[in-house]
Parts: sequence; C-alpha cells; structure tokens
Amino acid sequence: MNSNLDNKVVVCFGEILWDVLPSGKTAGGAPMNVAYHLQKLGIASKMVSRVGDDVPGKNLLKFLEGNDLSTQFIQLDKTKDTSEVHAVIGENDEVAYDIIYPVAWDYIQWLPEHEDLLKNADAFVFGSLGVRNTVSKETLHKMLEYTDYRVFDINLRAPHFSAALIAGLLPKSHLVKLNANELMMMAEWFDPSCTTESACVKMMFERFKIQELLVTKGSKGASYYTADKQYDAAAHPVKVKDTIGSGDSFLAAFLAVKLTGGSVEDALKYAVGMGGFITSKSGACPAYEKGDLDLFIASQERAG
Repeated sequence: MNSNLDNKVVVCFGEILWDVLPSGKTAGGAPMNVAYHLQKLGIASKMVSRVGDDVPGKNLLKFLEGNDLSTQFIQLDKTKDTSEVHAVIGENDEVAYDIIYPVAWDYIQWLPEHEDLLKNADAFVFGSLGVRNTVSKETLHKMLEYTDYRVFDINLRAPHFSAALIAGLLPKSHLVKLNANELMMMAEWFDPSCTTESACVKMMFERFKIQELLVTKGSKGASYYTADKQYDAAAHPVKVKDTIGSGDSFLAAFLAVKLTGGSVEDALKYAVGMGGFITSKSGACPAYEKGDLDLFIASQERAG
C-alpha cells in the first residue's frame, strides 16, 4: 500500500460505457465515474476495464486521455462491442436503464501486471454490475486477493444481480456503499425482520463482517457506520438536472478525503456536497475543476 499522502492511488474495476440520454451520449459506468471524480480531486485513479475495437471504444479511450485518466489497463476486445446503456429519466428524476448484454467489459481478463498495480493501490473499488458475467467475475475474485482496502459500491441494475452474487462479495469487502433502497433490499434478502435502517445496518455488520458502511439517501443526505459508531450529514437543497452518477461522485469525494488523512465527518460532509454538485449538472462526468466544487459547497453552507 502507498504510504505517501500526496501520492494516493485508487484502482477502479468494472464497466466503462456510453450512457445514451435524451440529450445525447455521455461517458459513464459507475467505476469509471468514480475514477473520473477521484482524478479531479487529485487522487491518481487507474481504471481496469475492456472496450470493443470499434469507434465507441476509441472515443471512450479519448475521453479518458482527455481527462488525465490512464488507459494502460483498459483492454481491447476484438469480438465484443463497446458497451452502451440507454437511460430514460422518469418521475422524481429517477433513471431507468437498459444495459445491453454481452459487451466488452463482461470479458475483463486477469493479466500478470495487475498484481503490482493492486499491491501498490491504496483502495480497490468494484461494483456488482461489472461481474454479471463469469469471465469478469473470476477476474475480480482474483484481484481481491491482492488488495488491502476493498470498496464495494453496490449498484443494483435489474436484471443483472442476485442475492447470491451480492452475498459472495460482501464478506470480501472493507467499505460497502449503497443507497437506502438497496439497504432495504439487503434486508428482504438476508433478514426480513429488519425494517429500520439501524436494524438493517446491524444485520449487515453481523452477517458479513464488513468494517464500514456508507448509506446514501438522496435529498436526506447520507450516513457512515462502523459496528459501533454512526455519523450523519444533511444534504443541501439543489436544483436537480439529473441524478446520474451522483452516488459515484459521492464515493469518490469520500475516499479522496479519507485516504488523505481527513476525518470521517469531513469526508462525509464533502461527499454529500459533491453529490449535490453533480446532481445540479447534466451527466455523470461533467467538466469542472476542484475549485468549482469547493465554491459550490461553500455557497451551500452559507445558504444554510
């Protein structure tokens, strides 16, 4: 693990794709979004994924390069297409997704050079969507053997998940991030007697032996839990453009503060501010500078 506070490295594994929105195409995929925002916040992020040998794939690589993200560990697939996800924004800004299967990132291969990459990483971020296929799933499980701090960003997208898949990954995780609806789904699967957030959280710690839990709640803010502590942060009201990628930006901001020695309270507050900032913009990866985010958060705090 990297011990230099000024030289933190986070590896993000999984899907990289084009979100096809009514307004046009934008680069996306939950782990790629996390990598994008980490890079914006000064944390070196390395994306491990796979694109097709096609024009959309080449354009994704150009997007990464244009935002100072390394493409060193993005594999090229000669037979499978680059991923596209068709997103439809409905009532209450909820987003529905049509995630095409199979695509290039379903076939991420383990490579010998991944071992050194992971051993030198300060955190390894992965989700549940990126392992819907056996090839990428086996690669992920091998990667988990080489990482010291494993961050599971649960990202349930029907029909690409199962209780068994999630249950297999939770015990291998140190920090788990999920939203309030996903937390209640965990209760339905693993202990239907849990009907409150606190009961569900307690069940997650006892059953899966995780160390940290982040629960995002949209306009109600977010909470961070350990087995015996709880921290809460309120959200500030913002004019929502869309909610695509807001949870990914939240996780990136939380990790950026925590990994560089900040307190959990500061990390959670900053993460909630980032989530609001991204929902006030279009798409998961809008163009911005860290200074823009800091000004936004300061203005929100002044507004009360």
